[in-house]
Amino acid sequence: MDLRSIFNFIPEVAKPEEKKLGFKVKLKWTLIVLASFFILANIPLFGLSNNALERFKYLAIILGTDFGSIISLGIGPIVMASIILQLLIGSEIVKIDVHNPEGKKLYQGIQKLLIFFFIIFESMVYVLMNGLQAMPGFTGIVIAQLILGGIAIYYMNEVCEKWGFGSGVSLFIGAGVSWRLFTSMFQFVDQQGKSCLVDFAGTPCSGKVLVLIQSIVNRYPTLFLDAISAIIVTVLIFLIVVWAQSLKVEVPLSFGRVRGYSVKWPLAFFYSSVIPVIFAAALVANIQLFGVMLENWLGHATVLGHFVNGQAVSGVAFWLGHTDIRTLWINGGFMPIYLLQALTHILFYIGLCTLFGIFWVKTSGMDAKSQAKNIAASGLQVAGFRQDIRILESILERYVMPLTVMGGAAIGLLASLTDIFGAVVSGTAILLVIMIMYQFYQNIAQQHFNDMNPALRKFMGGM
Repeated sequence: MDLRSIFNFIPEVAKPEEKKLGFKVKLKWTLIVLASFFILANIPLFGLSNNALERFKYLAIILGTDFGSIISLGIGPIVMASIILQLLIGSEIVKIDVHNPEGKKLYQGIQKLLIFFFIIFESMVYVLMNGLQAMPGFTGIVIAQLILGGIAIYYMNEVCEKWGFGSGVSLFIGAGVSWRLFTSMFQFVDQQGKSCLVDFAGTPCSGKVLVLIQSIVNRYPTLFLDAISAIIVTVLIFLIVVWAQSLKVEVPLSFGRVRGYSVKWPLAFFYSSVIPVIFAAALVANIQLFGVMLENWLGHATVLGHFVNGQAVSGVAFWLGHTDIRTLWINGGFMPIYLLQALTHILFYIGLCTLFGIFWVKTSGMDAKSQAKNIAASGLQVAGFRQDIRILESILERYVMPLTVMGGAAIGLLASLTDIFGAVVSGTAILLVIMIMYQFYQNIAQQHFNDMNPALRKFMGGM
């Protein structure tokens, strides 16, 4: 049986008949997907007896999930399938020309098969390796629920991509991080259900803002320094990322049919956007998760690492992971080994984000050749040159790949540094939510502009 014939049996979300959806339609479907995500995240797995992954909340943030819920897999299968396929195509082990319609269709079909494979595989691993331990006789039921949840996340992502704003993967991460950021700042109920607002002097608060107030009232200088430094780091990260998002290279273009009218085609410094750091963070999260489950299953540490209270203290997971140096320094627990770990973490993130950035640009239609076709199709040409796709491509090649490499390395460095210096939540999570929200803002603003200016859209379309 031809591989392409298998793709026909995979259900998919129908594309809208309209070429361009309106603002209200996109907003409606984005909100529906977002509401569905939060509802599913609050549905616990039936038949679950022990949730050994509950203490890995920082990994749940990166994977866009809530361990113990029906969507415990989160975006893990989608990201893993994308990583493997991009590595295979980027290294030319698998040769698929993603620039022509047939090649793109084959790429998307193989990606779907890989996603469904990882949904089933990860569901079985989570349960059979006691990450999510089922009650006696409920193993198959728990696995089936995880598979259904993984499929739901996949199709919700498709709905968002075709009918909403941006990517569902980004939306799920952004929603999860935003919620945890809010609770990390203003949470006043501890794990035992006690409210610090009732007994402000005796019950410790967990939200950093309330901890700050409490430390001032009770005169706890160490607690005050820890809370204020975490808030300052978070604000600094926000300002740096917002500034870096504004960096771009503008290519001057003109309309071939309208003399005297020129525009600038912007190429962002973070050219491959937030995708490389999502892939890098998800890969590290999966290594740590599988390391924990493998250790629990075998009863001893493995090459992936030894874990104590949810933290890797040795092995691959330790050297690829990070430790909050800021908190250790304030509380007197700092050791030189953490500097070496920080160095390996930084180098790993820079290398991985650069690699994933290059592969993403090549496989997602963001390369110079694809961009040149898009510009030419809009009736634009490089100012001072004749209208020729080859000229466009040669000029764009000067910017696209350097921006991809520099932007990927920069975002990897920024993500790793935010992890090491410790923000209110995971440094990478903070970086992700800022970039994701900025991207959604741009998509919404562009859509709103198009809807509010039909005359301009008609003028541009008639050129």
